[in-house]
Amino acid sequence: MIRRAGKTAPADGSAVEITLRAMRFHGLVGILPHERDIPQPIEIDLTVSIAHGEGVIDYRELYAIAANAVVGQTSFLEGLAERVAKSVLEHSPRIRSARVAVRKPHVALPGPLAYAEVVVERQSDA
Repeated sequence: MIRRAGKTAPADGSAVEITLRAMRFHGLVGILPHERDIPQPIEIDLTVSIAHGEGVIDYRELYAIAANAVVGQTSFLEGLAERVAKSVLEHSPRIRSARVAVRKPHVALPGPLAYAEVVVERQSDA
């Protein structure tokens, strides 16, 4: 093992990534009046990285973290993505990084759009 800035990493730098893709929820996300009153479909991708050999992460717990982050009203997709990333990194010291993509298919724009997406990537401070 190599120790860098408070982090312990495998000597070969190997890691395991776990991805939960296209988790679907309904939430209050947006700044328009109807977005604050009517839940809309929200889709979340979550990828976490753990050092190889540091055990397993329960997928159900990751899913629950994403689901809990959607509860309540959020003005922006950025805030929702940050909330998921922060909660995941606080969940287990084995999680080294988190990548969160949040998509909203129903965006009030004047033309066709598949979805709006925000992606955040965060590293553990540990």
